[in-house]
Amino acid sequence: MKSGQVMLITVLALSGTILGATTIAGLLMLYQMRQASDIANSTKAIFAADTGIEWRLYKFFKADKDACLSCPDGGACPAPTLANGATFTSTCDSQTVNGVQTVTIRSTGVSQNNARAFEITLTQTP
Repeated sequence: MKSGQVMLITVLALSGTILGATTIAGLLMLYQMRQASDIANSTKAIFAADTGIEWRLYKFFKADKDACLSCPDGGACPAPTLANGATFTSTCDSQTVNGVQTVTIRSTGVSQNNARAFEITLTQTP
């Protein structure tokens, strides 16, 4: 084998190795950027779900305890609008078992393709 052929094969092998390494590094960076945007949307969904819980708790404690159960979303009790584009849905259920009233508030926040949910249970004993 001539020395020119060895040098050519060495250059091709080194350039192939460098190309493979940069391709793998680029894919890893792409995955990290996708995860970073998902974290932002996940955080928005968490705050939206928290807003739904706080809205129902405000209605329950400040407005009227029955408003949590009888007032549908919208209409006389409009839900807050979030400036970051996220949305939430909030439900409130009540049941009484053996004289103990339990109110369960569920809220789901959504931002793009991410959804997060919270639930709180209030118990009132006689």
